[in-house]
Amino acid sequence: MTFLIAVHFAVACCAPLLVRVLRARAFFVLAAVPAAAFGWLVAQAPVIVPGGYLTERVPWIPTLGVDLAYHIGTLQWVLALLVTGVGALVLFYCRWYFSGADVPARTGGLLVAFAGAMLGLVTADDLILLYVFWELTTVFSYLLVGHNPTRGANRRAALTALMVTTFGGLAMLVGIVMIGVTAGTFSLSAVLAQPDRLGTGTVAVVAVLLLLVGALTKSAQVPFHFWLPGAMAAPTPVSAYLHAAAMVKAGVYLVALLAPVFADLPGWRPLVLTLGAVTMILGAWRALRQYDIKLLLAYGTVSQLGFLMAMCGLGTRSAMVAGVAMVISHALFKAALFLVVGVVDRSTGTRDIRKLSGVARELPLVAGAAAVAAASMAAVPPLIGFTAKEAAFESLVYLLPDGDQTGIAPLPAVLLMTALVAGSALTVAYTLRFLWGAFGTKPGVLPTAVDREPFGFGLAPLVLAAASLVGGFVGPSLTELLDPLAETAEVGEPSHGIALWHGFTAPLALSALALGVGVLLFVRRRWIGRVQATFPQTQEAEEVYQALMRGIDRSAVEVTARTQRGSLPIYLGTIMLVLVVLPGSVLLTLPAWPSSLRPWDTPGQVLVGATMIVAAVLAASSRGRLKAVILVGVTGYGTALMFLLHGAPDLALTQVLVETVTLVVFVLVLRKLPKYFTDRPLHSSRWWRLVIALLVGFTVVSTVYLAAGARVATPVSEAFYEAAYTFGYGKNIVNVTLVDIRSWDTLGEISVLVVAATGVASLIFIRRRYTELEPPRGAGRPRRRSFRRPESAPANSTQGRMTWLRGTEQLSPIKRSIIFEVVTRLLFPVMILTSLFFLFSGHNNPGGGFAGGLIAGLALTIRYLAGGRHELDEAAPVDAGRVLGAGLLTAGLSSLAPVLVGGRIGQSFDVVINAPYLSYLPTPGGTVTLLGEIHFVTSVVFDIGVYLVVIGVMLDLARSLGSGIDQHEEEDRTPSPQISGPRARAAALRAGIR
Repeated sequence: MTFLIAVHFAVACCAPLLVRVLRARAFFVLAAVPAAAFGWLVAQAPVIVPGGYLTERVPWIPTLGVDLAYHIGTLQWVLALLVTGVGALVLFYCRWYFSGADVPARTGGLLVAFAGAMLGLVTADDLILLYVFWELTTVFSYLLVGHNPTRGANRRAALTALMVTTFGGLAMLVGIVMIGVTAGTFSLSAVLAQPDRLGTGTVAVVAVLLLLVGALTKSAQVPFHFWLPGAMAAPTPVSAYLHAAAMVKAGVYLVALLAPVFADLPGWRPLVLTLGAVTMILGAWRALRQYDIKLLLAYGTVSQLGFLMAMCGLGTRSAMVAGVAMVISHALFKAALFLVVGVVDRSTGTRDIRKLSGVARELPLVAGAAAVAAASMAAVPPLIGFTAKEAAFESLVYLLPDGDQTGIAPLPAVLLMTALVAGSALTVAYTLRFLWGAFGTKPGVLPTAVDREPFGFGLAPLVLAAASLVGGFVGPSLTELLDPLAETAEVGEPSHGIALWHGFTAPLALSALALGVGVLLFVRRRWIGRVQATFPQTQEAEEVYQALMRGIDRSAVEVTARTQRGSLPIYLGTIMLVLVVLPGSVLLTLPAWPSSLRPWDTPGQVLVGATMIVAAVLAASSRGRLKAVILVGVTGYGTALMFLLHGAPDLALTQVLVETVTLVVFVLVLRKLPKYFTDRPLHSSRWWRLVIALLVGFTVVSTVYLAAGARVATPVSEAFYEAAYTFGYGKNIVNVTLVDIRSWDTLGEISVLVVAATGVASLIFIRRRYTELEPPRGAGRPRRRSFRRPESAPANSTQGRMTWLRGTEQLSPIKRSIIFEVVTRLLFPVMILTSLFFLFSGHNNPGGGFAGGLIAGLALTIRYLAGGRHELDEAAPVDAGRVLGAGLLTAGLSSLAPVLVGGRIGQSFDVVINAPYLSYLPTPGGTVTLLGEIHFVTSVVFDIGVYLVVIGVMLDLARSLGSGIDQHEEEDRTPSPQISGPRARAAALRAGIR
C-alpha cells in the first residue's frame, strides 16, 4: 500500500508537466494510476471475499509506536475499490470536461493526490497515520474547491469547508491521543480486537465521541452540513469524486469501523441516530427548493449521508450489511448523476431547471444513464439502490419491539423508522424533480439549445449507471462478501441478505410506501412549494457560522489592538518579563544548587568572554545604528571563537557564516534607516530597560549554571560518536545528525526557511520575485537571459568600456569601485568552489550543505554589492522561488526514496564505487591507487537540497533587501539619502550637470 500511495503522490507532482505536453489527454495518464490500484485490489479478492485480510507495517516513529501500518479487511477493501474505481472514471471524464484551451494542470494533480490520500485513509491501521491522511484530504479538498481563486464564491466555499472539517479533525486528534495513551497502542485493529484495553470509563467515552465529531463534520451532518452545498462551487468532476464517492464517505467509513465495537458506549446511538435522521429530512426538504440541479444533488447528498450515518452507526448485524451496501449504491448513483450534471452544463450552458427543456431528446444516452442512476437513488427495483434500502428497512423493523438487543425503546425506534421512511419519500420526490428539471419537456419553455458532446464524455456516467443496474442482480454475492463484516457486530439479528425478492415483507411495504408518497409529493409539487413558502424564516446554519466567524474576527481584532500596540520594545519587554517571572520564580524556590563551578577551560575563553561583554555593553549604549550592528557582530564572532575553543570547528564555521550573513542583511536594511536611533534626549525609561536586561541576564546565567550541574543521565549525544559512522557513514557528527539522524527536523527547518524567505520577498515585491529580462533588439531567443539595454547610454554610464563585471555597465561612476570589482571577479569563483567543497566534504569534515549554501549566497551578495542589481541577475539569472522549491523537493524526495528499496524514511546508504582507471590504475609496474574506493553516502542528496534552499534564501534576501529596494528608489517609491562630496561633484561635472 505504501508503494501504491507513493505512486499517486509522485504522479500528482508530475501532472503539470504531463498537462503541458499532452494537454487534456494527460488525464488518461492520470486516470491510469487509480485504475492500476483498482486492478491490484480486485486481484486480492480471493483473500478478502472469504473473510481474510491483508496487512502491511513499516516502522515510522518507533519511539512513539507509530508505524506506516495498513489493514485491508472487507470494509477497507470495499471503500478502496470505490475510491480507486470512481476516481479512475472521474479522471477519464476530465479529459473532455477540461478540454478547453486552458487545461487546469493543478486540478488533475490534486485529484490524483486526493485519490492517494483517500486510499491511505480507508486502509490505514495506525490512528496517527489515519489522521495524517484525514487532514491531507481536507487540504486537497480546500485546494480543489478553490479551483478558481479569482472567484469569491470559490474562496469562501473552500475556506468554509476547510474550517469546518479542520475543527472536526482537531477534535478527532484529541480523541486519537486519548485512545493511544489509554490503550497503550495506536493500532486501530488492536483497539478494535481488544476494546478492554480502552475500557468503558469516562476517558473512553470522551475519546470515542471526539472521533465521532470528526466523522460528523467530514460527512456533513447537522449542524455541520452547510459546507457541502457551498462546496459545489468546485468543478463538477471534483464534486462527483469528493462530495459523492470519496471524501464525504470518510466519516461514514469511520463510524462503520467503530460502531460494531463502540456503539454501546453512552451517547453513541442517541447522537448518531438523531443527527442522521435530522440530516436526512433536512437535506431532502432543502433539495425540493433548489433550481440548480447541481445544488439539488448536493442537498440530496447531505440527505443520503444522514441515512448512511444512521445505518452504519446503529451497530447491529443487519444494519452493518445494509449500511455498507448503501455506501456502495450511493457512490455509484450519486457519482453518475454529478457527472451527468457536468455533461448537461457543458452542453447547454446552464443548470437552471427553469431554463432546461427537451434535453433528453438531444442527449438520449446521457438521459438514459441519468434515469437509471436516479432510479437507484429513489430505490426503484431492480437496481442496487432498492436492494440496499430494503435491507436498511429490515434492520429498522428488527428494532421493534425489543430494540434488537440495542436497548432502544419502542417509541424512539418508531420515530427513527418514521423519519427515515419519510426521508426516503422525500428522496423519491427530489429525484423526480431532478429528472424532470434536467431532461423533461416543460410547457411554455423553449427547447434548450444543446451542443453535441463526444461519446467519451458521457461514457463514465454510463459505466456507473450500468454498475447500479448490475448491482441489483448480484445481491447474494454481495451478501456473502459483507457477512464477515456483519459478524464483527455483537448485537442484532442477522440480515436476511440483499436480494430483489424476499416475499411480501414489512421492509417491502415500507419501500412501496416511500415510493408512493414520493411520487405523490412530486405530483403535488406546486402545493408543496406553497407550503414551504409559509414556513417561518429562520436563521440558516451557514448564517450562524458566518456570524460566529465575524465575531471571532472582531474579537481577534480587539484583542490584538489592546495587546499589540506596534511597539517592538513593548513586545520584547513582555517576553523578557515572562522569562524572568516564570523560570526566575522557580529558581528562587530551589533548595539546592550545584556545588562545583569550573570558571573556564583555557585562559583564551576569559579573553573572548571579556571582549564579548565589552562589545555588548557598548552596543547597548550606542546611538549609531551601524556602530551598534558591528558591536553586536563582535559578540557573534566571539561566540564562534568560544565554539572553536571548545573543540567544535563545525559549529564555529557555521556561526561565523551566519554572523556574516546577519551583518550583511543589517547593512542592507540600514541603508534606508536614519543614521542614529533617535535625535531626542534619552528617556528615563532606559533605566527600566536596564533593570529588565540585568534580570534576564541573571535568569539565563542561573538557568544555564543549574542545568549544567544538574545532569544525572548519560547524554544521548554519547551514542552519536559510533552511530555517526555506523548509521550515517560519516565522521562529522554534526553534519550526520542534521542530514541523517535528525533529518526530519532539518526538513522542517528548511521548510521554515522557505516560508521566511517568501515572507520577506512578499514585503518588497509587488507582483513576483524575479522579472525576466528581454533580449537585445534584433536578437533571437537567447540560451540565457540578457539585460535590456537602453538605446543610448547615459552620459555618466561606462557602457562600451572594458568592465570587470557586466552588470556594472548600468551603474553611475559614483557607485562604482574598480578595486572592489576586480576583487569580486577574482573572489567569486573561489567562493563558489569553496562552497562546493564544503558541501561534498561536510559528511566527514567541517562543512555541509548549510555552510556551503551560506558561502555561495555570500558570493552572490558580493556580486550585488559590487555591481548592483543587474550584476546579481547576471550572476544568478533564476527565480529564487524555483531554487527554494527545487531544494525543498530534493530534500523531501531523498528522505522518502529509501522506502522504495525497503528502507526507512530518511535512512542513508553507503554506495561503494570501484571505477576502473578512476579508483585504481593498472600499470606494468603494479596497480597505482588514484581515488581508491569511492564511497557515496545517499544523505549527500539531502544535503544538496539544504544547499539549494540556503542559496535560495540568500538570493531572495539579496533581491528583496538589495535589488528590490534599489528598484523602488529608482521608481521614487522610497526615500534615498542625498549623495554629496567631491566624487559626486566630479561626476556631475562630467555629466554636464550644474
